[in-house]
Amino acid sequence: MKVHNFSAGPSILPNSVIKEASNGILNINNSGLSLLEISHRSKDFMDIMDKATCLALKLLDLENKGYKALFLQGGASNQFLMTAYNLLENKAGYLNTGVWSTKALKEAKLFGEAVEIASSKDKNFNYIPKGYSIDSDLDYFHITTNNTIFGTQIKEIPNTSVNLVCDMSSDIFSRKIDFSKFGLIYAGAQKNMGPAGTTLVVIKEDVLGKVSRKIPSMLDYQMHIDKESMFNTPPVFAVYTSMLTLEWLDKNGGIKSIESKNNEKAELLYNAIDNNELFKGFAAKEDRSSMNATFNLVNQDHKEVFDKLSKEANINGINGHRSVGGYRASIYNALEIESVKVLVEVMNELKRKV
Repeated sequence: MKVHNFSAGPSILPNSVIKEASNGILNINNSGLSLLEISHRSKDFMDIMDKATCLALKLLDLENKGYKALFLQGGASNQFLMTAYNLLENKAGYLNTGVWSTKALKEAKLFGEAVEIASSKDKNFNYIPKGYSIDSDLDYFHITTNNTIFGTQIKEIPNTSVNLVCDMSSDIFSRKIDFSKFGLIYAGAQKNMGPAGTTLVVIKEDVLGKVSRKIPSMLDYQMHIDKESMFNTPPVFAVYTSMLTLEWLDKNGGIKSIESKNNEKAELLYNAIDNNELFKGFAAKEDRSSMNATFNLVNQDHKEVFDKLSKEANINGINGHRSVGGYRASIYNALEIESVKVLVEVMNELKRKV
């Protein structure tokens, strides 16, 4: 039975990656040992970590440009804290586009002056603010490129002379961007890269060492760089599966190729939303996410029928977040266009029935 997995996270992974990861759990590299029981200091796992970090930099076109890739624990939520701990000396600016950037700003305020440069809270975060100015005296400016809950995405990365810090948890590796614009990128693996349990951090080394506070070892980026993500026992399965996913992406044409497929999926789904009078999109059209499509029924009396049709079509994970309601279809890299076509057909079937 084919299940069409639109879950927002933990989310869909390529079938081939799941199979290979399963094999690794049983017997990694024909060692006779499970991935789950080998030492994280063993050559088998050290090679996995090295390949994962190298692939991340390769796919982002950041090789030999002064960047390091790390796989850490604590999710993006821990990065809300770590970015400020390591980078905030005087003042930081935040673009507030949703729940996660709100939380990031809250954490930063524990370490110094953190200001909201612009916000879309006035319309329940259904758009991306524009026309704001970024102070040149900031230690860094923090953005969230994609907002899973509200279905918005920053289409143009702001140009600024200050360090640009980004939460890219839900759209990393999904589209071509000049990633060298960023001083620091972080992304929880469980959206587009792997299972929950690890977070990718890509950091330009020259942004570090500029704060006067003492940083605890576990929260110090430089410590993790020096120890090559091995300061403490890493989440071996999450890193391994992330490596397999990055390998899958690399073998299938990289970000340029997957971006084309993602745009095709998004266009198909948004056309269905816009051309069916039973549905309405939540996010402003110019700011719609290519990863998370949020939409509602115009008439809630149709909800029972639509939910029944979706279940019969083996569609999973389209319920919207409680702060938005309605529906959310997450169309991450690994989701095939055939699944989007099934959802569109269900939407059309609802129109025929009511």
